[in-house]
Amino acid sequence: MVMRERERVRATDDYEQQIARDKEKMERARAGKVVVHGKDVPWTQNRQARNKMYMAPSRSTGKPVETVLDDWRVFVNDIKVHSGKHKHQGGLVIYVLEGEGYTEVDGETHEWEAGDLLLLPLKPGGVEHQHFNKHEDKPAKWIAFIYYQIREWAASQIEQVEEHPDYRAPENGAGRTRRPGA
Repeated sequence: MVMRERERVRATDDYEQQIARDKEKMERARAGKVVVHGKDVPWTQNRQARNKMYMAPSRSTGKPVETVLDDWRVFVNDIKVHSGKHKHQGGLVIYVLEGEGYTEVDGETHEWEAGDLLLLPLKPGGVEHQHFNKHEDKPAKWIAFIYYQIREWAASQIEQVEEHPDYRAPENGAGRTRRPGA
């Protein structure tokens, strides 16, 4: 019986891809942005809120990140009257920057003001919630922190229940728009 020597083919495999990703992560940690300047982050309007997205993980956006961290979604919401209403598994930390308002969490009202910390629990089946500003003539803003490894562990999925009053779906199905005068 004749045994042939196997040809050694160097192909990119999962192991090699993991090594390359680890190197990219280490390089980003060494040379990535340490400060995200608010003046460089635009306000946008989506179905849930008017917000500034400071950080979003590359695995959720499909785009490479420039910061030293890639596991956090960090954004500011500006609540004029109220946000949209949506449901997801929770695990969200919100710090109130300014203003006064309340959040309805599964039908229960929780009041907050500047300096408060609002926590949305991790809960099977999700947490339905909506944020309200108590004073329409004064701003109410908060910043949210979502650690994506927990979000993924919880198999979190967002279900939009009610859209923000200033949101209008784009006609071409892409991008974010605002209603005139909003």
